Amino acid sequence: MDLIELLERTLPGLGYELVDVERSNHGKLLRVFIDKPEGISVDDCALVSNHLSHLFQVEGVDYDRLEVSSPGLDRPLRRVKDFQRFEGEMASVRTNMAHDGQRNFVGILRGADAETLKLEIDGATVSLEIADIRKARLVPEL
Repeated sequence: MDLIELLERTLPGLGYELVDVERSNHGKLLRVFIDKPEGISVDDCALVSNHLSHLFQVEGVDYDRLEVSSPGLDRPLRRVKDFQRFEGEMASVRTNMAHDGQRNFVGILRGADAETLKLEIDGATVSLEIADIRKARLVPEL
């Protein structure tokens, strides 16, 4: 079982959602970003870190240091369910291919299905192919 699959099977049982996983320093530093509807506290990170440390030992996951964190205010959006969950929020989206000469979009999330993301930009709705999205993040309103 790969690491993502292991985390996606484990975290929901603890009440958390896997947002992202990063490996750096030749795979020795492992960062796991988690979320839940009411937000993440330091206690949540400690609980998940302790649980994952034991799990990774049993499963033979190779790492030197584990960091568990919230995704932050500019949370990455990776799955269709992320776009659906944050409908009505402001997001920044970068596509692989240009659409009308543009690859970077900032607008309000107005819906998503398996193929299409709808963004409202200056009162107009733009439809982007989900498969063409390179990177998407929430834009925090401060």
